Amino acid sequence: MAHFAEIDSNNEVIRVLVVDNEQEHRGQEFLADDLGFGGYWVQTSFNNNFRKRFAGIGHTYDDVADVFNHPQPYPSWALDENYEWQPPIPKPDAGPKHALAFDWNEEAQQWVEITPP
Repeated sequence: MAHFAEIDSNNEVIRVLVVDNEQEHRGQEFLADDLGFGGYWVQTSFNNNFRKRFAGIGHTYDDVADVFNHPQPYPSWALDENYEWQPPIPKPDAGPKHALAFDWNEEAQQWVEITPP
């Protein structure tokens, strides 16, 4: 089975549908015309073997790089050359002896250690 993501005018994924392998080669036409859904459809890979990752609702499609991107986690984070969101400050390394967890605090622009309950 093949998967196709419908992309809206803002390049955001609004739904992902499955297409039978017999229609994979014409997925855009099959979904838009034959089934009457209209819209712009881009194939996505459940196995992540193309377009970087499997598309999900809320992801965006970069048609220049031909990749799907996760939603931006925080306004201060930026995409790197591998299309991964990076914080402005690298996450602290807790080291192998500690089981510390950290969360990003957007207002303070820093990592905050999460204290277990």
